[in-house]
Amino acid sequence: QVQLVESGGGLVQAGDSLRLSCAASGRPFRRNSMGWFRQAPGKEREFVAAIMWGGGGTNYADSVKGRFTISRDNAENTVYLLMNSLKLEDTAIYYCAASFSVLSIVPDLYDRWGQGTQVTVSS
Repeated sequence: QVQLVESGGGLVQAGDSLRLSCAASGRPFRRNSMGWFRQAPGKEREFVAAIMWGGGGTNYADSVKGRFTISRDNAENTVYLLMNSLKLEDTAIYYCAASFSVLSIVPDLYDRWGQGTQVTVSS
């Protein structure tokens, strides 16, 4: 069974940085893309960023473009999300997910999900 485990969330102040990690484990893990999504209280889950396991393809939501960077370590089966210049509106539970699709922003196209990690940005 493929498992995704996020870590790195926490409480930070506006303007601070935080790096999330997502480690994939289990039977041979073959997916085309890994994505980060987030869900704030009372809101729908929204796409944040995605990256291809092979090649250099990435995709970002407009709301995080220029502030967040997604990267991967293929040898460690780990994906990272570096979040700079955090804003109050970045507060949410952040989930990583795996997909056979290519850099999709649609949650339903991701078939494996982590348990989520809370990111809280205070003023």
